[in-house]
Amino acid sequence: MRGSGGGRTPIEDLCARLSARRLEIEQAVLTRIYAVSNPADAQNGNYSSGLRLAISAGVSHGLAGVEMGEDRAKPVPLTLLSQTRQAARRGIGFDVLLRRYFAGYTLFGDFIMQAVDDGVDLRGSALRRVLHAQAALFERLLLAVFGEYTRASASRHRPDQSQADLAKRLLAGDPIETGALAYEFEDWHVGVVARGAGAASALRDLADAADRRLLLIRPEGRTVWAWFGGRRRIAVAEFAERIALGKEGDVLVALGEPARGLEGWRLTHQQASAALSVAHQGNERVVRYADVGLLASISRDPVLAKSLHLLYLAPLADGRDGGIELRKTLRAYFTAGRNVTSAASALGVSRQTVGNRLRVIEEKLGRTIESCAPEIEVALRLD
Repeated sequence: MRGSGGGRTPIEDLCARLSARRLEIEQAVLTRIYAVSNPADAQNGNYSSGLRLAISAGVSHGLAGVEMGEDRAKPVPLTLLSQTRQAARRGIGFDVLLRRYFAGYTLFGDFIMQAVDDGVDLRGSALRRVLHAQAALFERLLLAVFGEYTRASASRHRPDQSQADLAKRLLAGDPIETGALAYEFEDWHVGVVARGAGAASALRDLADAADRRLLLIRPEGRTVWAWFGGRRRIAVAEFAERIALGKEGDVLVALGEPARGLEGWRLTHQQASAALSVAHQGNERVVRYADVGLLASISRDPVLAKSLHLLYLAPLADGRDGGIELRKTLRAYFTAGRNVTSAASALGVSRQTVGNRLRVIEEKLGRTIESCAPEIEVALRLD
């Protein structure tokens, strides 16, 4: 059946009219939300901007439900689940959250009925089908939101030591009930190990900004274990950049690589733990396992680490300064991609001086630098 909207079907006409009023709908929902709950939430910039994004996602979900019906409707938007987690972490009661969702659902229904009153040819059983589909989608939404809120709230209120004990047992392979940790273990994960006074706060902010589930564990002292989870594979480079741009200057962060499922959850944590041992040896605040994996493995092998030092650094130490100048030259040389001119510029000496030093190094090692360059580089980083 065709409607009055330029040859469109009644459903198409309804979707077009609702889409044309989309900004009005979103603003009306936002206004109603703050009328039925504590407006103090609006004082938090991150939460407030997240709420607007959630409202926009909710309206899109409702419009898709009108267009496609109950059977072909898409899953609950991740943005809504992310905002639910934030609400739970901030201690916003589920009753408040429930009233907000009912306010949005009621308002969207009002806009549908206004469109019908304004001429959309949607009557009788056709209108009932649309309203029934909206009710079914809203029920699914509430179930998803309730589950997400329950998991996030349980994580927030569970004693730290209890969580730490469960996580340690699970990492060790003990057959425990994973539901006790309020985290989705079949998702994609990135493990993080961090140290510093602001570590926990920084990781919570990162989870909110990146729209990821967060499992946060405090095993001891100022050390924090964390896992970021989600349905989609996580871009570690983006995480590293976000952390590096943060304000927590005293926080040291090591990241594992993306992995999936329970075994992946264990592996990415092990990678982060290994990377942290390397981070302590350098000046970088954020270290990724993919960048230091080989170095981390070697540093845990005392025989190999000592052998590299004896073979490639100890022979340089018989000079008057204990080999400091030669090691400094080698570091500049490798940093410059083995380019003598660039290394000389970085050191503030002539190209000839760098060339002479490299020849001295080769004489002391009894081999060319190019024949053992990877080993020298690793030895320097371990030094």
